[in-house]
Amino acid sequence: MADRDTAQDTGGQRLSTREAAERLGVKPETVYAYVSRGQLTSRREPGARGSTFDAQEVDALARRTGRREPSTSGGELAVRTGITLIDRDHCYYRGVDTSDLAAHYSYEEVAEWLWTGELRPGTHFTASQDALSAAHRAVQSLPAHSGPMDRLRVALIAAAAADPLRFDLSEDTVLGTARTLIPTLVDALPSHAPKQRAADSLATRLWSRLTSQPADAAALRALDAAMVLLIDHDLAASTFAVRVAASARAHPYAIVSAGFGALDGVLHGAASGLAHRMLTEVLDRGSAAAVVADHQRAGHQVPGLGHPLYPGEDPRARALFRLLEEVPQARPALHAAHQVITTTARHTELHANIDLALAVLTVSTDMPAEAGETIFAIARTAGWIAHALEEYAEPALRMRPRGQYSGPRAPQPLPSSGVAAG
Repeated sequence: MADRDTAQDTGGQRLSTREAAERLGVKPETVYAYVSRGQLTSRREPGARGSTFDAQEVDALARRTGRREPSTSGGELAVRTGITLIDRDHCYYRGVDTSDLAAHYSYEEVAEWLWTGELRPGTHFTASQDALSAAHRAVQSLPAHSGPMDRLRVALIAAAAADPLRFDLSEDTVLGTARTLIPTLVDALPSHAPKQRAADSLATRLWSRLTSQPADAAALRALDAAMVLLIDHDLAASTFAVRVAASARAHPYAIVSAGFGALDGVLHGAASGLAHRMLTEVLDRGSAAAVVADHQRAGHQVPGLGHPLYPGEDPRARALFRLLEEVPQARPALHAAHQVITTTARHTELHANIDLALAVLTVSTDMPAEAGETIFAIARTAGWIAHALEEYAEPALRMRPRGQYSGPRAPQPLPSSGVAAG
């Protein structure tokens, strides 16, 4: 009989080898190494070949060693998280389908629920006046050609400098910071609207920062839903950077800054900008065929298509496309996106991802190409805060992989400048 998935309880909870390894964040072989070193006590149950371990002893060892996470699975780094599950063609926040959340609740309501477990209808985030004033001054000092992401990064640093409590990592203080930081980032961006009310929803205020078009209800709903869908997506590159920073006990502003740094690239946050420019070109040329051919001729993947975590269509794209169908001005861009999908499908089976759907939103509302990345960054800040809260509860500095040295054999002689002495 193989080592059982669940060990019998014989006077205190007993764990199988596999369960003990999962709690410790190590391989089963390491569990037996702990036994041989006297750090764990094993016991064999009658009629079973597998060893069992006392749960309290395992948990105590986990606290001492800080080895609960990260662990490895199939050669990939694995970090236990209770925030997001990606399962084939669905994405879930804390077990709830993200598409359902986006259809029924606002970004602020979902963010608050993700952080606290409580759904509070009508939740509204308001910027700290001190932080916002500092952010405005910093943003206004930037060159005129600065883009929205430049402004967000500077606003973030200024807001941090204005917050004397930023080093307090207690849960209540971190949550208070999150509730004021996100609206500070939005409100620090220049507005196209002559009058802006702090009582407006976050999506309404962000809309006026990204376009001069008036916000009709359907388009505004699509923007709010896009923000919900982008809150988190498992351990994407930016989220892992956030967890590394949080493991070192960086404050919330610093962990968001780490996220911004990893987000800045065409393979992550800036990907929607490529899809935006492609859709604009399709609309200008009147056909997707030539545009797709140009990308393939250049050896580039067609923007907005394919995702390594989904065998089919990205469920976030599917949900956002559905809402965009209710936006009259989005019809030309939607048609262009479907042309791109069907044209590419003649040669390779690639499905739409969230970047293509986000590009339809930004193109159809006269937002700039960088708007998708801006929406992404602000929306994902809520997810980064959720991951930071998880990481703050783990042993500090556990995100410390060990390098495999591949340089010259040591020791080497002291390097010489090559200049002869005079």
